[in-house]
Amino acid sequence: MSLLSWIDERFPATKVWNEHLAQYYAPKNFNFWYFFGSLAMLVLVSQILTGVWLAMNYKPDAELAFGSVEYIMRDVNWGWLIRYMHSTGASAFFIVIYLHMFRGLIYGSYRQPRELLWIIGVIIYVLMMATAFMGYLLPWGQMSFWGAQVIVNLFSAVPFVGEELGIWIRGDYVISDVTLNRFFALHFLLPFLLVAVVFIHIVALHKVGSNNPDGIEIKKGPKGNKWSDTAPADGIPFHPYYSVKDIAGVVGFLFLFALAMFFAPEMGGYFLEAPNFEPANPMKTPEHIAPVWYFTPFYAILRAIPSIGGSAFPGVVAMGAAIVVFFFLPWLDRSPVKSIRYKGLVFKVWIGIFVVVFFVLGYLGVQPSTPAKTLLAQICTALYFAFFLLMPIYSKMDKTKPVPERVTK
Repeated sequence: MSLLSWIDERFPATKVWNEHLAQYYAPKNFNFWYFFGSLAMLVLVSQILTGVWLAMNYKPDAELAFGSVEYIMRDVNWGWLIRYMHSTGASAFFIVIYLHMFRGLIYGSYRQPRELLWIIGVIIYVLMMATAFMGYLLPWGQMSFWGAQVIVNLFSAVPFVGEELGIWIRGDYVISDVTLNRFFALHFLLPFLLVAVVFIHIVALHKVGSNNPDGIEIKKGPKGNKWSDTAPADGIPFHPYYSVKDIAGVVGFLFLFALAMFFAPEMGGYFLEAPNFEPANPMKTPEHIAPVWYFTPFYAILRAIPSIGGSAFPGVVAMGAAIVVFFFLPWLDRSPVKSIRYKGLVFKVWIGIFVVVFFVLGYLGVQPSTPAKTLLAQICTALYFAFFLLMPIYSKMDKTKPVPERVTK
């Protein structure tokens, strides 16, 4: 009896390999946009491994946290490399996920039968934001401290329970050693919860099958191909075809990642802000407080909404709604076709507006607030929500092209 047979009798190793790789049939027309799912998994693994190594020398103590980060950077063997892999990896993770979500938007990967798959993906995105927020405080620099102070204070704007909610999150009346300890614990725990949800996401994906640039199911057309009599005609085994193809994407990504990590780890203050190289000082407020770049579109929406009676609650609601609306996307799109390849000019204009608005909001979120910039943020916020809320109308009235019976090469 071979070792593999012995294992298969006790654990379905070959069955899992076949179902999820060797005999999982993916559409034959994947393109560049389909690199980002596998790249997201690569970065997630990198973040967990580097995070564990950093935790071995990090001290979640208000008196020692900043010094422990400096110790990692200066005295731990290759500590600077691990720290920069983690800090650059956080931004890389969001870049990859934003591109992965954009691919879903343009090719209709949220449409039937993949509604649940999309919802699980948005849950992953929310968990990423929570994990990043918890980790943002840990360096205990000026921007970490004051950025966390601002974000936690937003919860205090919730009517009736806001003050108690803020205290519950902080574990104290202000950001303190208690807050740092609980954020460290949650930042260490959440990535493993993230792995569990990613696993569920992959299981859901392999249940309904992958979408493709044509937005049609690969089971259409004559059955049977050279790999199997029951395999879809327009499908090819994920391994070795796409597993090898993904290696090219990994090589390209690692090249760009290394360039950023070795030559521009701060990325002009977008990845690592200058005030964060100063120890946290509760008595000295930075001149301009802004969250890290991947939160700034939503922060700009928050600031764009005028407060009522001195309360920022309307802005908090708008910021939350800007994320929650993604959950409803499968039911907002009423177009008879899924992919942007066969949608009309109206949808293409709206998706273009959405992309521009998202970038503009991201830029405004890191800038000091002025009347002109606030007005621009309000216009962009209106267009952001219009993209989703008007989608049932413009997606239905849009002129579409005929969809092919088979996927195109």
